[in-house]
Amino acid sequence: MSELEDIAFKVRQHIIRMSTDGGCFVGASLSATDLIVYLYTKFLNINKDNLDDPNRDYLFLSKGHDVPALYGTFAEIGLMDVERLKNHLSVNDNIYWHPNTKIPGIEFHSGSLGHLPSVALGVALDIKMRGGKNRVVCILGDGELNEGTCWEAVLVANAYKLDNLIFVVDRNQFQANMPTEDLIPLEPLHDKFTAFGAAVKRIDGHSFDALHEAFSAYPFQEGKLNVVIADTVRGKGLPSISARADRWFCNFTHEEIESLLKELAGDQTTQLTSETLVVR
Repeated sequence: MSELEDIAFKVRQHIIRMSTDGGCFVGASLSATDLIVYLYTKFLNINKDNLDDPNRDYLFLSKGHDVPALYGTFAEIGLMDVERLKNHLSVNDNIYWHPNTKIPGIEFHSGSLGHLPSVALGVALDIKMRGGKNRVVCILGDGELNEGTCWEAVLVANAYKLDNLIFVVDRNQFQANMPTEDLIPLEPLHDKFTAFGAAVKRIDGHSFDALHEAFSAYPFQEGKLNVVIADTVRGKGLPSISARADRWFCNFTHEEIESLLKELAGDQTTQLTSETLVVR
């Protein structure tokens, strides 16, 4: 798994570099990095040569604010020129805070939370009706599960026995700048998905071995929606912002960026002076 660790490290470097001159949702992007890297490199049949192939697999990033992790992964696997990441938030490009379908490999625009589980199940249902073998993955945020449409999608997916559909929950324990359990408690999350009829696995979302073990068991149970609850750490890789409620969206100074890149490599910690963003 050392190759995956190396790719994930480079993706985290890209995320850090995108968190200046306008900033990005860096904390959640860092928590989702290992999930996205594993899915694109080891599980999904998606590459630069089959993006228009109806037999390809599909990934929908419902928590669209994590798109820096997706951009970074695209750059590392050849779906995007790495130099293009420098255009983040530029008026001359389409790389901004949420996925844009003008970028090859982006299946659907997201950002308004709770919408893409239904889109993903629609694609999975179409595949089932056509007798296809494609796999459909939808990555959700844990705070996103406050949206009732997510649970409607789970009910419908199980009603139609969509075992070709996988919901992956990035369980980093935060929603914006509050812990999920202080806002609207989600636990016991495993039991809730099970009660809605899904086949559920709960894993360490930063362990490539655990990710491989879980996804190698797909489909988890015939005729049931697959759900992976991936326990993650917001801001993974950067102790100075790790699991901090106030560092969900960051617009770092250029000096902080250089320090954070060294921190990611384990060389130092960073004294942050840039402002935090609070919404409630």
